[in-house]
Amino acid sequence: MFGLIGHLTSLAHAQEVARELGYEEYAQKDLDFWCVAPPQIVADITVKSITGKTIVGKYVESCFLPEMLLLKKFKAATRKVLNAMAHAQKHGINITALGGFSSIIFENFNLMEMLHFRNIKLEVERFTTGNTHTAYIICRQVEEGAQKYGIDLAKATVTVCGATGDIGSAVCRWLSVRSPIQELILVARNQERLQALRDSLGRGKIMTIEEALPQSDIVVWVASMAKGMEISPAILKKPSLLIDGGYPKNLATTIQVPDVQVINGGMVEHALDVDWQIMKWVNRYAPSRQLFACFAESMLLEFEGWYTNFSWGRNQITLEKMDQIGALSRKHGFRPIV
Repeated sequence: MFGLIGHLTSLAHAQEVARELGYEEYAQKDLDFWCVAPPQIVADITVKSITGKTIVGKYVESCFLPEMLLLKKFKAATRKVLNAMAHAQKHGINITALGGFSSIIFENFNLMEMLHFRNIKLEVERFTTGNTHTAYIICRQVEEGAQKYGIDLAKATVTVCGATGDIGSAVCRWLSVRSPIQELILVARNQERLQALRDSLGRGKIMTIEEALPQSDIVVWVASMAKGMEISPAILKKPSLLIDGGYPKNLATTIQVPDVQVINGGMVEHALDVDWQIMKWVNRYAPSRQLFACFAESMLLEFEGWYTNFSWGRNQITLEKMDQIGALSRKHGFRPIV
């Protein structure tokens, strides 16, 4: 059995979904309540592979909300993820993906040092961040999106914003070796990590996002947007392609100008309907088939019986593992959304 640990996009969104699910006591509460609310298994999931194999899983709502990070409630945020992981383990889930900010919290707040949690020792092999599949899908979106929208990769400048993160660094490694791009621009907040990444890649220009956008044919956005930050469509190169790998995804609604295409990054579509409701709750357009690639990673591991932390830690994603998960993705009927 596989599991998905997720969260909603805001307090208002969480209250709305709680009411729809019949959790009226959650729907009426403020952020302080959500900081202590326990995780809940709120949905059963059935997925069928194009190979004919069927698997079942459960969705664990962590009750984490992004406002907890904005308001620097970091202890509450880490406790949310650990509680959700413990909840999944106690219910016998074999492999569980950490979705959305859950994997970011894992990277930034050293959850590996907190695996002895309350009265349970978390078994690492039961969990995966899903980042390897996400990175692979984003790279395929770069390649397929460029072809779809008439961008010649051999002449293209590609910017990766959030380049030093787990997903961003994997995308940079792929683009540096596997894609025939002309120029790679690296953007991130931590200059020391940026230089280390540049040195390891042996290529790439380090710039601010303001410097990079006017010259970028393709922008891969895998960083959390700073509070109050906005992208002015006027400075974007035209034509250009933006791949929004953040959560929640909002570039498509804020940037609507001719000759600038926006793809929801890290999203896949399954060849067959998935029996679930959770993607409707996070506002997907075709919830019966479209889902986050990180969630799909736990499904792929369950299909294969690989109960291992396939994606774990920071900057551990190799091209070989991206190839491996990509092959499984195609085998079982998933494709990038472009």
